[in-house]
Parts: sequence; structure tokens; C-alpha cells
Amino acid sequence: MPRDDVPGTQLPPRLDPRAGRPRRDPEQTAGRSAGSARRVATAVRLLAGVMAVVVMGGSGWGWYLARVAEASITRTDAIPTDGNVDASGTGHAGQEMNLLLVGRDSRAGLTPEQVAEFSTGDPSGLLNTDTMILVHIPADGSAASFVSIPRDLYVPIPGHGSNKLNSAFGFGYNDTDGDEAAKNSAGAQLLIQTISQTTGVQIDHYAEVNLLGFINLTTIVGGVEVNLCEPSQDDMSGADFEAGPQTISGAAALAFVRQRHHIGVNSTDLDRQVRQQAFIAGLLRNVLSSDLLLNPVKQREVIEQVGTSVAVDQGLDLFQLAGQMQSVRPGNITFQTIPGITDATVDGASVLQAVDDDALRDFFAGLGTPTTPAAPTVVPTDDAPAPAEVDVTVLNGSGVSGAAASAAEELGAAGFPATVGGNAPESSDTTTVLHRSGEEAQAAVLAAQVPGAAVVADDTLAPGAGVQLVLGSDFNGIGQPVTVEEAAPTDGTYASVERTAEDTSCIA
Repeated sequence: MPRDDVPGTQLPPRLDPRAGRPRRDPEQTAGRSAGSARRVATAVRLLAGVMAVVVMGGSGWGWYLARVAEASITRTDAIPTDGNVDASGTGHAGQEMNLLLVGRDSRAGLTPEQVAEFSTGDPSGLLNTDTMILVHIPADGSAASFVSIPRDLYVPIPGHGSNKLNSAFGFGYNDTDGDEAAKNSAGAQLLIQTISQTTGVQIDHYAEVNLLGFINLTTIVGGVEVNLCEPSQDDMSGADFEAGPQTISGAAALAFVRQRHHIGVNSTDLDRQVRQQAFIAGLLRNVLSSDLLLNPVKQREVIEQVGTSVAVDQGLDLFQLAGQMQSVRPGNITFQTIPGITDATVDGASVLQAVDDDALRDFFAGLGTPTTPAAPTVVPTDDAPAPAEVDVTVLNGSGVSGAAASAAEELGAAGFPATVGGNAPESSDTTTVLHRSGEEAQAAVLAAQVPGAAVVADDTLAPGAGVQLVLGSDFNGIGQPVTVEEAAPTDGTYASVERTAEDTSCIA
């Protein structure tokens, strides 16, 4: 799919937020703008780690770390006094929080050697905000929802007609004649007004991250584990990764989160969002791991890096945020892309558009609402047999080596007599409990251990052999709901992609 960040493709003047700037050599501009647009997307990953580390605590040590961050963090007047309202009314005035994470094309602090090493392109940078993630934190701090907002989303920008979302900051910046701080504040405020009117949510706080912080943080935490379903290469970003789990940092991490052009695959910018989210998830798992939580030296290194790499709005209280988020863990941190988005062309430029603006706002209004897989079709009754009375044979149709043995071991720990039956006759997308007619009660007891699994009567099973658990690719472990895949939309739009921070399954 053609994009404006592919070398050789230029936006028409009306869609170019850089209009009015000094012109560079066309060949240099094509390559540099493509590089900077891709590379800026990396910056926001750092802030995920920022907020996760700040949540270390209600303890005295957590309070001290928040003091360290507070002492060095940059403040900006980012929250506008108008044009930033909740479409559902004033009820938002509770303790819930919407935080906008922004990655800008800043190479502040990079040495010339680092610029060359990390291929950061034009050091003067652009004003486009090429990574924007809305984080919703409910009042009780029990969870967090990260939603990637496409940079190419074609939306109305107050005072500037309709344009790509990532141009809003630049318009606000260029409209202001003040100093650099005032121009940055104006850019942030116009971006927030644009996102608020597009999503229907009130943006309470703003945080902006630079590139150097991301590079340093990935090294401090010992790298981040990601998992690819297939080998992946991209000459434009320098990405070259093998299939399977791997730990990356520094230049490799930059290439991973920048990658969109998979060789031999027709990819889109939404694919890059999925990569960014998988990387944030791995970073959060690292930051919230016992290794880091029990290492005060590492904790302080991360916090000090955060303090020098992040700018936040004037009103963000790091101590309050620490208290509100201290119970958040990877399993209740959700990452999503926006559904109902489709490709479009405006004045020859490729953009993304929402098919239904009201549906888009409904999606954002529903953030924080738990989504639970459907209950099993058969449930245990009061007189259900005990687990010790249910013989289980586990077959592996998931495609994951060793999954059946692990599941049988977990079932054994839960009191089931469980054995491994080897691989299923064929792979399956759906985890299924098989039972003979008349053994519904036994099947229900087992199905309760795998919420959402299908339950099917199969009289070809040998009498007295007990029930079978056939693992599918949706299997996440005993005691964990299976993954519920939403049907792909039929209207030409992109479906929402969702995963949690504890999900280590591979991505394309």
C-alpha cells in the first residue's frame, strides 16, 4: 500500500505540515523524512516503562523513586483550557485518567557517533508526532488500556481543516510566535484538542518521550524479549530478525519498532503498531519482573533515565500516579488497535479514515470495560464429580512443542489424573473438551479449568477412557481463558488487534 513515508512519494502542499519551511535537496529529503518518520515511532516505548516503574510503589522506596523522577523531569503546559471534553459528559471528573503518550522526532542528547550508529537521519527533525497512544487507567488503578492511534488518521484539526493527525502538533507549533517552550506547548494543546474531538474522550495528562531515552532504557533493563512467527527483514528500517523468541536492545530494538515493510509481505502502518505494542508489553514485563523489583540500583537507573528523557504536563502528579497504578500487573494491561479504520486517498496521499465516527467514539467510551470470553457451554453442577474422579488425556493440537505435557502437569496439580496422549491428529485453532454421551458432568469439571473452551460429545472415544482435552492455538494455560478471536470485518476495514502485556505469543 503506498504511503507518504516511502521514498519518492510526496504529499501535496495542503497535506504537508512542513509547508513554509526551507526546502532541502529533494533526494536527501525523501530518504531523511522517511527515516525520521519511522524512527520517531520508537520514542514512546520508553514512557510505558516510565509509568510502570513509577508504579513500584506505595512503599517508601517507591515514594523516593518518584521524588527522583520529579526532580529532573521536564514540564510543559500541554493541557488546553478548551476543546478537550468528554463526550459522555462531566462524569469523567472522577479519578479515572486518560494519558496521551507521544513520540516526537527529537534526537536531543545524541552524539554524532550515536546519530551514525542508530541511523537516526536528519538531526534537525520534524514536528510530526508519529506515535500516539492513549492510555486509560480506571479509578481503582486495577488495569490499564493502551490504544494506538494511527498517525495517518484523516481528521478535522481545529483551525486547519482536515489533515493527518500527526500534523496537528506542527500546526500548533508554527502558529505560535513565542519561545521554544511556548511553541511546544501550543503544539501539544492543538494535538490534544484534535484527539479529544476525534475520540470523544477528555485527555487529562500528556507525556512526550525522546529517542535517546528509549535507546538507553532498553540497555538498562537488559533488553526486551519479542517473539516473531516468521523470520522478518526490512531494508528500510534495517530490521533483520529470525523467527521465535529473542531479546533485543539498542539498534535492534529501534529497527524492530520502526519496521513496517516486511519483505515479501504487504504490510501497513497498523502492523507497525502491533510491533510497538508487543515491544511495550515485553518492556513492561521486564520492568515489573522480580529481577528489577528486587534491584534498587537498576530501579534508580531506570528512574534517572526517565527523568531526563520525558516531558509531562504541568498537572501530572507522579506520586498520585504511583499510588493509583501500584496494583497493575501485566495480565491486566491491555493493548489495542482501533477497529473500523479503512484505507483512503485524499489529494493523492494515502490516509486512514474511520468508516463510522460514532462507532469510533463508542470504542473509546468503552475503554476499561472488561471483556470476558464466553462461558463454557456446559458448567459443573452442585453434584459434579471431584477432579480426582475425572480421567483426562491431553492431546496437543496447538503447534507449540511441549504444551500437552505442561497442561497435563498443571491439571495434575489441580487434582486431575491427567496423562499426555501425544499430538492431536491435526492442528486446531480451538481448544476442545471431548467426552462420550453421558459424561457431560466430567466434561464440565474439566471445561471449568479452561474458560471458553468448546465442549463436544464424541462417542468414538473408547468407553471408560475418560475425557480428552485437545489443545488449540487459542490455549493460554490451565486456569486461563482461551483467546477469543473476533471475526474479521467484511466491510474492508481493519479489525481491532488486542493482547495483554503477559501475552508472549508470536506476532507476524
